[in-house]
Amino acid sequence: MKPVAFDYHRPDTVAEAVALLSTLREEAMPLAGGMTLGPMLNLRVARPRAVIDISRIGALQGITQSPDMVVTGAGVVQNDALRSELVRREVPLLAMALPWVGHYQTRNRGTLGGSVAHADPSAEIPLCLTVCGGSVVLKSQRRERRLRAADFFVDALTTRREPDEIITALEWPRMPRGSGCAFAEIAQRHGDFAIAAAACCVSLGSDGRVADIALGLAGVESRPATIDAASFRNERPADVADGLSDHATAGLRPMDDRTASAEYRLALTKVLVARVFRDACADAERRGGALQ
Repeated sequence: MKPVAFDYHRPDTVAEAVALLSTLREEAMPLAGGMTLGPMLNLRVARPRAVIDISRIGALQGITQSPDMVVTGAGVVQNDALRSELVRREVPLLAMALPWVGHYQTRNRGTLGGSVAHADPSAEIPLCLTVCGGSVVLKSQRRERRLRAADFFVDALTTRREPDEIITALEWPRMPRGSGCAFAEIAQRHGDFAIAAAACCVSLGSDGRVADIALGLAGVESRPATIDAASFRNERPADVADGLSDHATAGLRPMDDRTASAEYRLALTKVLVARVFRDACADAERRGGALQ
């Protein structure tokens, strides 16, 4: 199929892009990598009056480090992030998840910001940003603002981005010392949308007990699900995994579709939560030993 007719704009700067969005608002759709918007246009699921191609704006394509975080431009291509030594060292959870995002060919075009903007409930990058405690930076002619990822995602394909805003960057807190992380997902085939995915970051104290846990799920509910695991702090890792699985699934309302039933998603989630917790603890022990 072919898309409906639309006006094509290719701004060179963020200022030009937000000026266009300020005028066109809901009638325009930003295009970054096009791995999602392209098919939506061809299938006429999306029918914008204008497409604003932000893929060549250099200011959106950098990866930088500050004392507290790594900042990835919204236009950073997924395979470039995967190859980044800075990402692998400081945001290892993202590096673990990126090989699960689509296929090699799509990762050569798909962008970090595009995945976050699209907000597919099965997507790996929004899940990792949420579990890491990261933020989304949004820019319009009116202002620049930051939203915690946990607040940014509202529902399936729905975010708190305003019509005149674009995502300019994602902020990823650097993984602290004594911490480890893990990612796992189940899909029908590698590269397909996740039926269920889990991501976990664990900090261990000097006594080997759990100091902190960040845990999240994708593909289960209509947005990345964050699990409050504060009650498991100060426990020994060997005593946590099974109870954490039951705790994580207790309040879930899993999706039920032709790919998997709600009951099956719950069963997968229990397995994945225990797996990523154990793997994150093992990763924390390895990293802690390497630092000594």
